[in-house]
Amino acid sequence: MTVPPELADAIQRFSVWVIPMVLAITLHEAAHGLMAWRLGDDTALRMGRVSANPLRHVDPFGTLILPGILLLVGGGALFGWAKPVPVNFGRLRPVRAGMVLVALAGPLTNIGLAVLSMLLLRVSGHLPDMFRVWGQANLANSVMINLVLAVFNMLPLPPLDGGRVLVGLLPRRAAIKLAGMERFTFPLLLVGLFLLPMVGINAFFWVIEIPVDFLAQLLYLAVG
Repeated sequence: MTVPPELADAIQRFSVWVIPMVLAITLHEAAHGLMAWRLGDDTALRMGRVSANPLRHVDPFGTLILPGILLLVGGGALFGWAKPVPVNFGRLRPVRAGMVLVALAGPLTNIGLAVLSMLLLRVSGHLPDMFRVWGQANLANSVMINLVLAVFNMLPLPPLDGGRVLVGLLPRRAAIKLAGMERFTFPLLLVGLFLLPMVGINAFFWVIEIPVDFLAQLLYLAVG
């Protein structure tokens, strides 16, 4: 059966975003679990979350449906999440430094994937002709998706990784107060990333795009 050209084109355009997005989110979450295991907490390992299998990490809405909707409507922010990796911070050794290291593992993995994608993009001209354009699009999108995830997750708002890092570094009283603000993070992000742009205030540009563009320029300079 012949696939209609319009459908084939739509599948191709969808795949070059979904594949790098799923890989970026999967390895981000697996890195959290792996670091926690190395520091004394095997909760994620026992639950099968120290894995590169996307099915163990995918949140149907946050990983697939929402990014797909944003991609189809052409939203400025390609946004998504996976199922959080369970970590018993009390079992980490040392506890507070362990919290910081576990939190940093995800964004640092995304930075590493962005660097790897950039390096592979440099040699992607050697791909077979029939896969070259598709492969280059995947790699280019992988660079940007991983940088966006790294920057977004380092926002200093718990339970995002940047918030966890800050909780691990602040004095105990301030850390407890910051951790108590966790319930406000999702509504704040919803307003900042989706509602404010409707009235002409592009918070995503200032908070995410500017740091991502800066990091991308550094990568281009480093890789050449």
